[in-house]
Amino acid sequence: MPFAVHVLGLAVFAQGTSEFMLSGLLSGIAGDLHVSLGAAGLLTSAFAVGMVIGAPLTALAARTWPRRGALLSFLGVFVAVHVVGALTSSYGVLLATRVVGALANAGFWAVALVTALAMVGPHQRARATAVVVGGVTLACVVGVPAGAALGELWGWRSAFWAVALVSVPAAVALLVAVPGDKPDDAPTVSARSELRALTRPRLLLTLLVMALVQGATFCTFSYLEPLFTRVTGLGVGWVPVVLALFGAGSFLGVTLAGRLADARPEAVIGIGMTALAAGWAALALTAADPVAALVLVLLQGALAFGTGTTLITRVFQLAPDAPTMAGSFATAAFNVGAAAGPLLGGLALGAGLGFRAPVWVSALLMCAALVGAGVQALSSRVVTARSGAGVPIE
Repeated sequence: MPFAVHVLGLAVFAQGTSEFMLSGLLSGIAGDLHVSLGAAGLLTSAFAVGMVIGAPLTALAARTWPRRGALLSFLGVFVAVHVVGALTSSYGVLLATRVVGALANAGFWAVALVTALAMVGPHQRARATAVVVGGVTLACVVGVPAGAALGELWGWRSAFWAVALVSVPAAVALLVAVPGDKPDDAPTVSARSELRALTRPRLLLTLLVMALVQGATFCTFSYLEPLFTRVTGLGVGWVPVVLALFGAGSFLGVTLAGRLADARPEAVIGIGMTALAAGWAALALTAADPVAALVLVLLQGALAFGTGTTLITRVFQLAPDAPTMAGSFATAAFNVGAAAGPLLGGLALGAGLGFRAPVWVSALLMCAALVGAGVQALSSRVVTARSGAGVPIE
């Protein structure tokens, strides 16, 4: 695997830390800025909304940009908004920085995925995707718990400063490892042709399933802190441990998916989604038991990110004629779920349904995802049968 692909994973680590670290800082932000827990949770949704909007737009804009310059520009904006976020005392300003930071992150992802896949052969696409996505899981293992620990020691603002500082070595590594000229494999098809290729029903259904899976993941992940401190009964000092367990599971899941997804994608997706649905229901039922809850957090992290990585690879397989835009649509779908999940979890909390409610919402979202995956699998069989019978297909 080329060194530059690992460098991209390092940069994604810094940005992934920012995207997910709020799950361990909600109470501190809510208290300091005098807003509700649900409003603090919307900061995660705001970041995801920015990613959804920014992914296709920045992918279009950066189709022919020099990759190193594009990556460094996006990362520079990302650092700047975190400095502003660390200094502000306004919830509105903090919310705005989350959106702008997400736009920059989306631009980085749009270029990073294309760059990583361009550096490897077709048989290594799942592994290259896993390395880039692995930066997110390492953020869950190291960055997010560290952010929670910093928030506990010196306040939530220190976590924002830390993200800005960690981004600096990532920028230096990008400057050294990624070529500065325009890509040799610049797109030869028009943007309109790529967008048209991304409207196929089977692909759209896969994107919907991805959004539902990620919605289930982030619905619970965003509210792990109140769940474990107020239902499980663990002290606030356990929050970094909980987040680290989820992150460790995520890293394990991505690693395994990178080795299995190229050969057995349907099996990984089907088994992973079924286990996720059962796991969220089990966590809701056993949240008061510390041992069961901690074990399930580890397992759910592995299943969620292993399945999610395989779904990203599946998108590229279904859209070979959209080489630069497929990754942006996968990123957008991922973050539709990341935006909707915390919002739905916050609504359940606001309705007075208790701190287990977001976990039950996750279980219901996974049931919907399983239905979507079943329809997608049936559609695939119909297309295969028509192709084998000589019937023209799109």
